[in-house]
Amino acid sequence: MGRVIHFEIHCADLDRAERFYIDVFGWRIDRWDGAPVDYRLITTGPDDQPGINGALTARQGEIGGRGVIAYVNTVEVADLAETARRIGAGGGEQVLAPNEILGVGTVAYFKDTEGNVFGALQPAS
Repeated sequence: MGRVIHFEIHCADLDRAERFYIDVFGWRIDRWDGAPVDYRLITTGPDDQPGINGALTARQGEIGGRGVIAYVNTVEVADLAETARRIGAGGGEQVLAPNEILGVGTVAYFKDTEGNVFGALQPAS
């Protein structure tokens, strides 16, 4: 069973978004040194409480129908290729090719049948 393990908030202005979420929710936001892009990790609360953590990242694409204007939930999967096959068979589509994140795993983005974007991550072995 796939479980939501991470979320992303895609932003046109990362600094503005960081200030907003710190001011509104009191989240801790730290830049991930060594990431291939400006990626800011969000801690939403203590590890001993229910909930998940996430990140701020730059929006990819234009807002006119192609850019991500949403929170993107990422689901951990055992086999990314098999998951991609099942998504296609179920009427979804891949919207961003797999990208390996060193020490984390391989992630790709998809749209469900309703046009919602989500990520699927196969953890590094």
